[in-house]
Amino acid sequence: MQTFSRPLLALLLAAALPATALAHGDVTPQAVDTSSLPKLGDAWRAENPFRKNDAAIKVGTSAYNQNCARCHGLEAISGGIAPDLRKLDNECASLKDANKKNACVKEIDDYFAGTVRRGRTRNGAVYMPPFEGTLNQEAVWSIKAYLETRREKPL
Repeated sequence: MQTFSRPLLALLLAAALPATALAHGDVTPQAVDTSSLPKLGDAWRAENPFRKNDAAIKVGTSAYNQNCARCHGLEAISGGIAPDLRKLDNECASLKDANKKNACVKEIDDYFAGTVRRGRTRNGAVYMPPFEGTLNQEAVWSIKAYLETRREKPL
C-alpha cells in the first residue's frame, strides 16, 4: 500500500475538491423551447393542463434532463441528493374516493408549480434554485406531465 506525506495528501485532496463541487454540473436554470405547445397565458393554472399530452411529455422529458436530473436523478430516480420525484404524489394513489384523489392530485400540482417557481430555501441555504423567469408555465407543466409518466405508484 502506498503512503503519502501529509503535505502531498493535502494537495491531492485540495485538487479533488473542485471536481467534487462541480459533480452536478452547471446548475444555472436552462430555458426550454415550448413553441410546440399551446400557450397557457400569464395566469398560472391551478392544475396541470398537459396531463397525458404526448407533445408536452416530450418537451418535459428534455426540460427535466436539462434542469432537474442533475439533482433529482436521471429518469427521475433520485440518487439521494434531492427528493425522488417519482414519489411526489404517492399518497394520492392510495385514495379510493375519486373526489379525494382528484383534490390530492390538484394539491400536488399546486405544490409542484410553487416549488419550481420559487425554489426551496432552508435556514438561508438554497436547496433548489427558483426557476420563475427562466421556465415558463408551459415548461413547468410539461415537466410535471413527464414526471407523471415516471410515477412509482400509478394513479
